[in-house]
Amino acid sequence: MNPELNPRCGWCGSSARPSGGRLAVCGLCGAATTHPPPDEAELRTAYVGSYRPPSGRFSGGGDRVLRYTRALLAGRLDRLAPPGPILDVGCGEGALLGALISRGRDAVGLEQGDQPAQSRLDVREVDILDFDEQRGEWAAVVFWHSLEHLREPRAALRRACSLLAPSGLLVIAIPNRSSWQARWLGDRWFALDLPRHLVHLPAEALVEAVRESGLEIERVSYWRAGQVLFGWLDGLVSMLPSHPSLYDAIRRPEARATAMSPSRRVTTLAAGAALATVATVLAASEVAARAGGSVYVEARRP
Repeated sequence: MNPELNPRCGWCGSSARPSGGRLAVCGLCGAATTHPPPDEAELRTAYVGSYRPPSGRFSGGGDRVLRYTRALLAGRLDRLAPPGPILDVGCGEGALLGALISRGRDAVGLEQGDQPAQSRLDVREVDILDFDEQRGEWAAVVFWHSLEHLREPRAALRRACSLLAPSGLLVIAIPNRSSWQARWLGDRWFALDLPRHLVHLPAEALVEAVRESGLEIERVSYWRAGQVLFGWLDGLVSMLPSHPSLYDAIRRPEARATAMSPSRRVTTLAAGAALATVATVLAASEVAARAGGSVYVEARRP
């Protein structure tokens, strides 16, 4: 069977139907899969250079804001997880790891490819499917906007559950394909992020899979995973003439996907400011309807 002609769902393995653009949609679970899937060379290109440069991603104090939000997450994990080490799958630049360690927690990150955090001694360059250290002893396993980057996300979820200690906590944050913004913005949805995001899950599919894993779900939030307001704001700005990228405008020059002149950056930021009220109303409405642009799940091993 030719996978180019007969795509399979990256989440449940069922047949998927190409739906235009670069997605194939599963009629069974509702997930979309990036199709055709990128090969290793395309993925390496997508993750190097501007994606996460060592100098930082965001201008104007944005990297400090990111570290602050990770510190808040670390505090929550430290309060809710039992004693023991915490595993951060897809640790990126290591902001969450640093925040956990500063709280006295043992923490290990997993990261593949050429990422800044891989110079750290607490980061392993290994896929979670090949990670067997301290099986059954991890106080928490975290997928913070990383599950959608994996080629076998359902298997990764099962492996994470097997690593948890009794009463251990699983935390997952992903973009929500069943959100209002995903439906209304279509190809302009910020969280689509092709080709890096390989599977695009509706919140319902994630919640069902976590329940099927035998964990007890303690919280489902359509705000706590972040990116809800910015998802609307970036999408609205991109609809303006010449389709400016607000995401590029808030990033450092070396972290932009495309070069941006100072004047274009100023006008793009001004457009974002002008549309902020509209984006806030839309974000608040979809969160209230439990259809936010991202979904956050906390579940505990009995």
